[in-house]
Amino acid sequence: MNYQKVLDETLQEIEKQNIKPKLLLHACCAPCSSYVVEYLSKYFDITIYYYNPNIYPENEYNRRMNELVTFLKKIELKINFIEEKYIPEEYYNTIKGYENLEEKSERCYKCYELRMEKACKYAKENNFDYFTTTLSISPYKNSIWINEIGEKLSNKYNIKYLYSDFKKKNGYKRSLELSKIYNLYRQDYCGCVYSFNKRKQVENEKV
Repeated sequence: MNYQKVLDETLQEIEKQNIKPKLLLHACCAPCSSYVVEYLSKYFDITIYYYNPNIYPENEYNRRMNELVTFLKKIELKINFIEEKYIPEEYYNTIKGYENLEEKSERCYKCYELRMEKACKYAKENNFDYFTTTLSISPYKNSIWINEIGEKLSNKYNIKYLYSDFKKKNGYKRSLELSKIYNLYRQDYCGCVYSFNKRKQVENEKV
């Protein structure tokens, strides 16, 4: 499926209706959110949903969250913000048995699914029209998995999922530009302890 084409068609239909549906946007950090909110704010009443129990350690979790909140205050857009409670055990319980797998493995799939399902359930319970995630903007994330999960959750909870591949249309490039404009903190690992340790291993090998 061409996810960008599907998104384009959805946005065109929304424009014709001359309304702004309510969108719950799961977000992982400020840089990934920057382009997405710039792109979608014309079409949606956006609420960002920050649920990321995978992030390690806790001070990194707080740094990413605070950077996102600061960014939202700087931009001239009305974006609501919701933070879920940080409970790392929810992540570790989800990926139990997959700890030793590499990046882009089933472990990552389960991480996407955990966060997206939490967002989907919140969106359904609070009468949002759509839900989606910023995750597909990253060239390191599997957009096919992300959209497959979104479709499955949409059917399960009976709420619309906004298909996306936000790295398209130079979305990732624009996120880099916005990061420079707003001097955003760009993390150098995905977020989990496994990607953190992998980064440390690579750094040590360079020494």
